[in-house]
Amino acid sequence: MSPQIPGRDAERRGLRLWNVGIVLLLAFAGALLVAGFVFWTGWDLLGARELKKQQKIDSKTLFDLVKLSFGVVAGAGALVALVVAYRRQRVDEDAALRDTTRLHNERFTNAVSQLGSEAPTVRLGGVHALAGLADDAPTRQLRQTCIDVLCAFIRLPYTAESALAAGAEARHSYLALREARHTVIRLVRDHLRLPQEHPHSWQGHDFDFTNAVFDGGDLSQATFSGGAVTFTGATFLGGAVTFVDVTFSGGEVFFLDATFSGGEVEFRGATFSGGEVAFAGATFSGGEVAFTGATFSGGEVYFTGATFSGGEVAFLDATISGGRVEFSYATISGGEVAFTRTKCLSGTVDFTGSRISGGTVDFTRAAFSGGIVDFDSAAFSGGVVNFPRATFSAGIVDFSDARFAGSMVDFTEATFSHGTVYYVRSMFSGGTVDYTDATFSGGTVNFNGATGSAPVGLLTAAGSPLPAGVTLAAGW
Repeated sequence: MSPQIPGRDAERRGLRLWNVGIVLLLAFAGALLVAGFVFWTGWDLLGARELKKQQKIDSKTLFDLVKLSFGVVAGAGALVALVVAYRRQRVDEDAALRDTTRLHNERFTNAVSQLGSEAPTVRLGGVHALAGLADDAPTRQLRQTCIDVLCAFIRLPYTAESALAAGAEARHSYLALREARHTVIRLVRDHLRLPQEHPHSWQGHDFDFTNAVFDGGDLSQATFSGGAVTFTGATFLGGAVTFVDVTFSGGEVFFLDATFSGGEVEFRGATFSGGEVAFAGATFSGGEVAFTGATFSGGEVYFTGATFSGGEVAFLDATISGGRVEFSYATISGGEVAFTRTKCLSGTVDFTGSRISGGTVDFTRAAFSGGIVDFDSAAFSGGVVNFPRATFSAGIVDFSDARFAGSMVDFTEATFSHGTVYYVRSMFSGGTVDYTDATFSGGTVNFNGATGSAPVGLLTAAGSPLPAGVTLAAGW
């Protein structure tokens, strides 16, 4: 790993100061303007009308004029001294910054050399040295440079345990490298736990883990209030990467095009009050992404265009009181997306245009007292969408323009006291929509314009009325 010395361009630019003559001229002009303003303000406040003319100058007036002359000269000298002292202070501060930067660069070179060592203890020492150097960095840019090098260490080619060649030596090398990598992640976590005003806080900085391989790591209780954290193209194939009790009040975390083939990414108890977490284009063929007990009061979580062929994305016991969780145009051919016991108070869960050919989307015992769950234009050719024992006291579940060529949509034992479920213009050419033992004391289920097979559990014996609020398509 060849070190790139930070801050070198800043050193070449040097301190930028205006010409001293121009500065003095501007200083005098500013002083005259201030003096004139003070004089005329005082004149106006005292209510003076005109100056009293004096034909002859006596000794007292002459003495006052002499004192005024000396005062003007002294003030001008003091102004010059002030300008010169300020420039000297700037030069001294710049020299001190240069010295600090030069020392930082020397420490940086040594730390990077340690990080590139094959000796495990030396490499681990380099990790801690770079983290300490980031804390002591004299500028934000130099701190970001240290963080960038630590992230680059995580992005280096890495062989997970499952792909190791047989032999104790290979395993020992793997464990030593894994320890260094997990130490980097732990140090990032510790600095993101510090309040933003803390001098060693790394909040607001960028962290780039693009295309990295992860077999574990702990970022629990970190706060993301600014900056960007990117796991774009990363591969999660074992272990647990934990974002437990993390707070997202701003900033961005990207898992774009990431691959989840094993292990677990856990957002249990996380709070989303702002910012963005994006899994767009990600592939889920195994493992689990868990938002159990998470709170969404703002911000956005995107799974747009993601592919689910296995594994699980779980929002068990989550609370959605704002913000957006989006699966639009996702492909679900296996695995499970679970919103079991989720409370939807407001906000949006969006499956618009998604393709569900297998697997399960589960809202068992979910409570809808507000917000929207949107399956508009979704295509169901297999799998199950479950709402058994869900409670609808408000909010909207929208299947308008959806296409049901297979699969089951199950509202067994669901309770409708308010809220609306739309199937407007939906097409049923296979599969089942089941409302067996559902309870209707209010709310609306609307099949206007729908075509194909009638739902199960809504049609009663001949001559019996439909449950209140249920509107079927013509001909059903």
